Amino acid sequence: MIITKAGRRMFPAMRVKIAGLDPHQQYYIAMDIVPVDNKRYRYVYHSSKWMVAGNADSPVPPRVYIHPDSPASGETWMRQVISFDKLKVTNNELDDQGHIILHSMHKYQPRVHVIRKECGEELSPVKAVPTGDGVKAFSFPETVFTTVTAYQNQQITRLKIDRNPFAKGFRDSGRNRMGLEALVESYAFWRPSLRTLTFEDIPGITKQGTICINRSCTNL
Repeated sequence: MIITKAGRRMFPAMRVKIAGLDPHQQYYIAMDIVPVDNKRYRYVYHSSKWMVAGNADSPVPPRVYIHPDSPASGETWMRQVISFDKLKVTNNELDDQGHIILHSMHKYQPRVHVIRKECGEELSPVKAVPTGDGVKAFSFPETVFTTVTAYQNQQITRLKIDRNPFAKGFRDSGRNRMGLEALVESYAFWRPSLRTLTFEDIPGITKQGTICINRSCTNL
């Protein structure tokens, strides 16, 4: 996943669909991104693999992306696919735009948080997500990614340029697409798939719910 000083939108973006909420209860939906481990990585070109290159850099200040539709009723959240396409990541530790701050060449895991409004009165993009009753976090192994300032693999570069709607200027309209389509088919994360997980009731909800994720992120 590319990160820049100015902030770059994640692509592919996380999209989730939630069920089982109280239709009349108000909720915040938020996302943070946490380290997978305490390692720094490097890409080995001759073997096309990521390898551990040492210990992770010092932790960065916590940042949370609060979905712009928050707060909203459970009914509102459950009738739509919730997209985090406006979330931006940066490697600028002095960022004052509210972007998620990450280190380059590290592995990260996005987490989606469902927060009852009364439990999130102090919810802030520059503070850690609150914990306790009324707050649930969900993560999905297929969304782990490695941060880079430049793509390490030309196939990934081509794949992202072709699929990213914000990369029109990089496309060659006369390019033979047959080779690229074969490449896309070789990546399982582009095939239609829906991940469904069950989770324990959020306090105050009498029935069990599920959260589904369209597998739109992957390990690079």
